[in-house]
Amino acid sequence: MILDLKDLKTAEKQYYLQHVVAPRPVCFASTIDKAGNINLSPFSFFNLFSSNPPIVIFSPSRRVRDNTTKHTLENVMEVPEVVINIVTYEMVHQVSLASCEYPKEMNEFEKAGFTAEPATLVKPPMVKESKVKMECKVLEVKPLGTEGGAGNLVICEVLRMHIDDSLLDENKKIDQRKIHHIARLGGDWYCKVR
Repeated sequence: MILDLKDLKTAEKQYYLQHVVAPRPVCFASTIDKAGNINLSPFSFFNLFSSNPPIVIFSPSRRVRDNTTKHTLENVMEVPEVVINIVTYEMVHQVSLASCEYPKEMNEFEKAGFTAEPATLVKPPMVKESKVKMECKVLEVKPLGTEGGAGNLVICEVLRMHIDDSLLDENKKIDQRKIHHIARLGGDWYCKVR
């Protein structure tokens, strides 16, 4: 099969791309708006792009069905800060609950059963249950288009990391076997990284 993406509908492009560009790490982003409404949402369009400066990028895409934007995107435009909480296998079912669409004033921490704890440098709270948290300032939001399915690159500088001691070995290095990352595949498929 050969596919010319220009000939596909947006949902078809999304389907094929998400199934072949995988596994993708999951960013669990906590943000806040000017009124103090907290949002917590996962994004599998996420990765590390630079160590010096320390830059991670995630992309809240415009919804394919109606071209609306997500509360996370609206929040980082108002308050350019985010906490990126790393998702582990132990958290994955609760994370899925936070991905549902709720009204802006709804707190996804409460809906998904997570505990908010204050960050030390930024306004959005951290997810206590996450074993690795990154406090970030948003350097830029780069829209990639205006139609449904278009991404919005949220370029973040990592200011501070919080790493649970249970993940460290005797030399204070991360023991990769202890993290139990999850990664997104296509559709509702995920994998546990061990």
